[in-house]
Amino acid sequence: MPELPEVETTCRGIRPHIKGERLIALNVRNPNLRWPVPDFLAEKIEGKTVVDVVRRGKYILVCVDGGQVMLHLGMSGSLRIVDKDKIPQKHDHVDFCFTNSQILRLTDPRRFGSVLWQPEGEHHELLYKLGPEPLSEAFNVDYLASCCAGKKVAIKSLIMDSKVVVGVGNIYATEALFISGIDPRRSAGKISKRRLLILVDEIKGVLAAAIQQGGTTLKDFVGGDGKPGYFQQKLHAYGRKGEPCVNCLAPLTEVRLGQRSTVFCKHCQT
Repeated sequence: MPELPEVETTCRGIRPHIKGERLIALNVRNPNLRWPVPDFLAEKIEGKTVVDVVRRGKYILVCVDGGQVMLHLGMSGSLRIVDKDKIPQKHDHVDFCFTNSQILRLTDPRRFGSVLWQPEGEHHELLYKLGPEPLSEAFNVDYLASCCAGKKVAIKSLIMDSKVVVGVGNIYATEALFISGIDPRRSAGKISKRRLLILVDEIKGVLAAAIQQGGTTLKDFVGGDGKPGYFQQKLHAYGRKGEPCVNCLAPLTEVRLGQRSTVFCKHCQT
């Protein structure tokens, strides 16, 4: 599944092409995504100018007068800017057509993505309970310590909970915990504030680095410009089961946490 840096990369990739442009048509070839594309969406957005394109968690919000289109890439989705003459393929489900002869096209082979509407001044239920953005000042050691206090849940599961903090998915949680030297299985409530401060800094650092490099190259991920991300070459732990730890050279171990694969070093992470 595309994670926060991939979504941010996509958001930044499409923004220059559609911000300030007027939507002239919405073409929905298959409305049956994770949730049905609203029947009324075309009347809400056609003729409107895009004011901005922003990200909230893993949602991309295309802002127009009266509300925002909420786009989610699901597990295999992508958003690309294409020319109006590019013929849609089997999995190209939704087109947003603009006066500059360009199309914002949602491609989603597995159809776990979504296209929804959030009226201006309202909070969609999918966004209402989201935690703070990890790169914001609201996500700090005092906040994380309060979330961890008395909790027996594994620290990795806690920082992947979108109600605690948004967008820290499997890849970046694994990497941040490795760099912090924290065992992902450790109970959140048993981690000192000093170590949580390091973890907060590393979460911010690994996400910022991934965004700068364009996200992580996964099987299905490309940015809004059609180019893949480039962060995978920098991964220390994720996907490296059995390979030598970059610090101590011991083989990395893989376990399952919350039905997710988790790779870590038994010697360096305590």
